[in-house]
Amino acid sequence: MATVQQILGVGFLVGSVREALERISGTGGVVVVPAAPAMVKLRYENEQYRRALTEADFAIADSGLMVLLWKILRRQNVPRISGLAYLKHLIKEPSCREPGKTVFVLPTEAAKQKMFTWSGKEKLQITAEDCYVAPWYGPTAEDQQLLGVIENRRPTHVVIGIGNGPQEKLGYFLRERLSYKPAIHCVGAAVGFLSGDQRPIPEWADRFYLGWFFRSLAQPRIFVPRLVRALKLPWLIWKYGDKLPPR
Repeated sequence: MATVQQILGVGFLVGSVREALERISGTGGVVVVPAAPAMVKLRYENEQYRRALTEADFAIADSGLMVLLWKILRRQNVPRISGLAYLKHLIKEPSCREPGKTVFVLPTEAAKQKMFTWSGKEKLQITAEDCYVAPWYGPTAEDQQLLGVIENRRPTHVVIGIGNGPQEKLGYFLRERLSYKPAIHCVGAAVGFLSGDQRPIPEWADRFYLGWFFRSLAQPRIFVPRLVRALKLPWLIWKYGDKLPPR
């Protein structure tokens, strides 16, 4: 049975993609997929962000750097599960493919249109009502309109693909306010990789922890600073290990 390993106060699933999906589908709740820069942000972000990550039902270890550092510095193995691999398995689940049972939260209208095109190729029956274009969120990422949409539709799955930071806070907000417990998947750019809204990452590159390289080539002004921020991760893991670092 899959266990959970605390890394910087965040509980990462020690198991397979199948175990991750079975666990969240069985109980509902929030899955987060923090990359290395997101883990570093635990030291600097507001309290809602820290709470969203540390109180998620579990996280999956998307960061190859974090997995490697944990193995070297702590002599423990946490299997890497990329957000892209997780999402690819999720969309094959019968409960996800059932019409009306999944709501996608997307960053733009363009992303929504690409989702329609992609879903047709994948034979996923996604309608306009299944896609919600998120507004710009402030520090708290509380969205009463989306909360109402989900309460009315009561989907089994909510897939949030709006980017790291706001999506975890939004997932936490929804879990705490909804009257039932859907499976809330905070998978970020993985949605865009599949739909074509983001430049796709080759499967071999994702497998060999090189997704960051392709994203940096595609959008250097955005991702190079994030990579620089991620260089603080070795020190944080060495100093704090499984404990949440102080702000």
